[in-house]
Amino acid sequence: MTTQRDPYAEAGVDTAAGDLAVELMKSAVSRTHGPNVLGGVGGFAGLYDVSALTAFRKPLLATSTDGVGTKVAIAQALDIHDTIGQDLVGMVVDDIVVVGAKPLFMTDYIACGKVVPERIAAIVTGIAAACAATGTALVGGETAEHPGLLAEDDYDVAGAAVGAVEADAVLGPDKVRHGDVVIAIASSGLHSNGFSLVRQILSRRGTAFTDETPEFGGVVGSALLEPTRLYTTPLLRLLDEIPDAVHALSHITGGGIAANLARVLPDGSWVELDRSTWSPQPVFRILSSWGGLDLEDTEGTWNLGVGMIAIVAREAASAVTHALTASGLPAWVAGRVTIGSHDLDGFVQGAKGVNGGAVRLVGSYAG
Repeated sequence: MTTQRDPYAEAGVDTAAGDLAVELMKSAVSRTHGPNVLGGVGGFAGLYDVSALTAFRKPLLATSTDGVGTKVAIAQALDIHDTIGQDLVGMVVDDIVVVGAKPLFMTDYIACGKVVPERIAAIVTGIAAACAATGTALVGGETAEHPGLLAEDDYDVAGAAVGAVEADAVLGPDKVRHGDVVIAIASSGLHSNGFSLVRQILSRRGTAFTDETPEFGGVVGSALLEPTRLYTTPLLRLLDEIPDAVHALSHITGGGIAANLARVLPDGSWVELDRSTWSPQPVFRILSSWGGLDLEDTEGTWNLGVGMIAIVAREAASAVTHALTASGLPAWVAGRVTIGSHDLDGFVQGAKGVNGGAVRLVGSYAG
């Protein structure tokens, strides 16, 4: 019997490995599916029944796409791949809740130098677990093998999600009022931003991700892989339980606290955030020290302990803070919104093409 040649495999693309990866991840993906998902896993396109939107008065779709950035280099160095998926979901789905939308479904994309089925399955299993935690169906994805462009152990991940919200329930600058309270919500650590600076600091210090250090109490990379906190489910519950209390949300991702908060403030408004209301986690202090930086130097790069911000009506601030903390999201009042003329020297004004409000951080961080 003559064995037929597989020129694609000879070129470095193993379709059989891709099929095995799908089999290994199938059960985890299926667990994110409810009655709205049609067709299961493996179709050319994912199908999602949106009949529920017919009950909306004026439904709007919200969409977001993102990746994990160079944090994947740490996962690759430690050969730990089941947490990076939560980072992806956090970066994508938590952007959707910022406008008040409920996420419906998500797709993912993994590019790699060589398909290692167990590794791909670990990544997608992490994505699926985070999708399940946020009520998001993982309806499809793609794994692309790029031999010659990526090294065998290299990969990158990206994803996109879609949600829905009533037009009159959209959160944002239009709802923000003078005197609104700014509530900071704690991050779990670095999340998925600023890792190019992290890598530079470690490289200059001669520290590898796999090194053990007394400062981190173990392997450096293990602390850096702490997954991105997921905010979607508690925030959606808050929006439902305390209607009209939240006027805007800001997801603190690339660019830091001030720039991301400025994006959701109306033009002509300003906020001073009081650093003394929180203490950045040790990971920020250690890395800043190793890099010869003050914490203030990194405010445009890292979240420094604040992963999400809620702008709420003054009379609802106490109830919102209590509800968030009770749901496992430590929250505290960090500032107030003022609308009116002010000397904006030292403020960050708008970001990402948005001509929003102005923000600056004042005071010193708590010890």
